[in-house]
Amino acid sequence: MIPVQGFDGQRVAVLGLGRSGLATARALRAGGAEALCWDDGAAAREAAAGEGFTVHDPCAEGALEGVTALITSPGIPHLYPKPHRAIAAAWAAGVPVDNDVGLFFRSLALSDWGDLDEPPKVVAVTGSNGKSTTSALIAHVLTAAGRPVQLAGNIGRGVLDIEPPGEGGVVVLELSSYQIDLARALTPDIAVFTNLSPDHLDRHGGMGGYFAAKARLFTMGGPDRAVIGVDEDEGRYLANQVAEGPGDMRLIRVSCHKIAGPGWDLVARKGWLSEMRKGRQVASIDLREVRGLPGAHNHQNAACAYGVARALGVNPKEIEAAFHSFEGLPHRSQRVAEIGGVSFVNDSKATNVDAAVKALGAFKRIRWICGGLEKEGGMFALASAMGEVVKAYVIGREAAAFALHLGDVPHEICGDMASAVARAAAEAEPGETVLLAPAAASFDQYDSFEHRGRDFMEQVAKLT
Repeated sequence: MIPVQGFDGQRVAVLGLGRSGLATARALRAGGAEALCWDDGAAAREAAAGEGFTVHDPCAEGALEGVTALITSPGIPHLYPKPHRAIAAAWAAGVPVDNDVGLFFRSLALSDWGDLDEPPKVVAVTGSNGKSTTSALIAHVLTAAGRPVQLAGNIGRGVLDIEPPGEGGVVVLELSSYQIDLARALTPDIAVFTNLSPDHLDRHGGMGGYFAAKARLFTMGGPDRAVIGVDEDEGRYLANQVAEGPGDMRLIRVSCHKIAGPGWDLVARKGWLSEMRKGRQVASIDLREVRGLPGAHNHQNAACAYGVARALGVNPKEIEAAFHSFEGLPHRSQRVAEIGGVSFVNDSKATNVDAAVKALGAFKRIRWICGGLEKEGGMFALASAMGEVVKAYVIGREAAAFALHLGDVPHEICGDMASAVARAAAEAEPGETVLLAPAAASFDQYDSFEHRGRDFMEQVAKLT
């Protein structure tokens, strides 16, 4: 646990008592603060009371008197589409609002770090797609290289739930826009921006607000080194804002296309990862046979992870070997079975159009299971990505409406996962891939994308 610093003897309100909320309350208590806990769910309040925390409704009259700060969980709206009533109450009372990520960065450095030969480093990864795979891959590569690593944030453990890192330790954080947007302290040693596509637009008041939230990771304190995907205008803008000049080696640009310049660049193109410095290639890796990283989108993730590892002193041969032992993450281009020459791939994490487009580009001759709760931002990009789709099998409560986006692609309204898997498996021929890449959120039928992915795997298992 990272004890929260700066609140000793003070009363701090904690809003939201899920995984990160309870970890925050414990870390505040470990640092000498009194955590006043609240959740809109009675069961969560009871769990907090069971750990000895004071249950305290911040919306009650006078409830924020004598409270130093309100710490909110990332899933609770703090501005758009409408601030939670407790956050609005904090604004009215002049009580600062922060989150566990802000507390983490203000509390991490310990007094004995000055005595270490190699103080710990923090790597923070954000982006619309690929940040989980990139974060996990960074941790995997560093572990293989003998570096002590902890993985936390939007993946793994809560940021305050990890152990204080020691000599040469690295903390890898996956951070969502929700986590970055409100944090009052953001000072990673290395910050990574994978890519940007429309997502969570309701929570950020549109695309501009969504990008602004991501960009705070690079502008709040300024990382010592930035690894930035530059295949979208927002990435190019961010790279330009970070760089002090054309050859600034603190910036590592990542692209799936040819790029030129005197700086430090990584190009993942046609299955190869090339490291360029000052216009010259200094290393390359063949990614085509790395089973845990299929497709161009995963090659971009590999390039981002490679950049972090190189910035931390890992050599290319060690990185390449670690790539080959990486098995990938559940629900992200996860090969779950091969039956009669037909591959079954679970990419339930493809909850938006951009992620689905990338998944569709990773395979040939696809039987595509798609559909769910559509997100803001439009479905137009799907039209140019379905060239390898033999047939689509549409699930979700609004399956018929989703099918309207498929144009002339052969499709069948299945409604539920069991029917979709059964029909796709019955019609698939050897050499084809049955791919779950929904291009939509899961909440119309499932609790989470993980729940949806598990259902897919269970239905596939029934086939054998």
